[in-house]
Amino acid sequence: ATQVDMRENKFTIGAVAKGAGMIHPDLATMLCFITTDALVNVQFLQAALKKAVDVSFNMLSVDGETSPNDCVFLLANGLAGNEMIDFSNGEAFQEALDEVCIYLAKSIAQDGEGATKLIQVTVEGAKYETDARQAARTIVSSPLVKAAMYGSDPNWGRIVTALGRSGAEVAEEKLDVYLNDVQVMKQGHPVHFGKEKMRISLQGNNVFIKLNLNLGEGKATAWGCDLSPEYVKINSEYTT
Repeated sequence: ATQVDMRENKFTIGAVAKGAGMIHPDLATMLCFITTDALVNVQFLQAALKKAVDVSFNMLSVDGETSPNDCVFLLANGLAGNEMIDFSNGEAFQEALDEVCIYLAKSIAQDGEGATKLIQVTVEGAKYETDARQAARTIVSSPLVKAAMYGSDPNWGRIVTALGRSGAEVAEEKLDVYLNDVQVMKQGHPVHFGKEKMRISLQGNNVFIKLNLNLGEGKATAWGCDLSPEYVKINSEYTT
């Protein structure tokens, strides 16, 4: 939950979400229930929720699997007594809603079936935002990338390969790649880095992958988790 000051009033946004496996953009088996005591225009509320979902849950992948059993609800009762929030003054509400949804998306990834690490992939410098989104989602969903991160393997080749098949426009000679803030590729060429030190870094609970395509202003971030033997065990033993 988060609380926001708005002139003489405060409002709160709280939420709870369920997720474990079969989590991928377009929600899959995810459920999320959001409530707020803010007084909000209905049309703005719908638009704000759509935008928040787009930058959070639709940038989340646990295992690349989807299903129709999903929903995100946002309920507002107006009891905070604030001035009506609408398109003219809704920036603070949108930021708070985005913050709550992104926090939940990251939490779902951390709690994914068999997950031992949260993986965050940021793609910047894309020609278009759509390219950045597609590239980030493809990389974070890649079984080879996920397996490499489980093994603390700084295999930048798998990251670049996933980027290449994402459909995003890429100029190899402009590509920069970073793993946990250490540059491993510069302008399309491998950079020497301490592999053992990097392996130790990748053994932590969080892995940060960043790519700069150096083609424009498009930027996006996606979240996921590693692929462990436990995921296979859970889904091979489970039956309906």
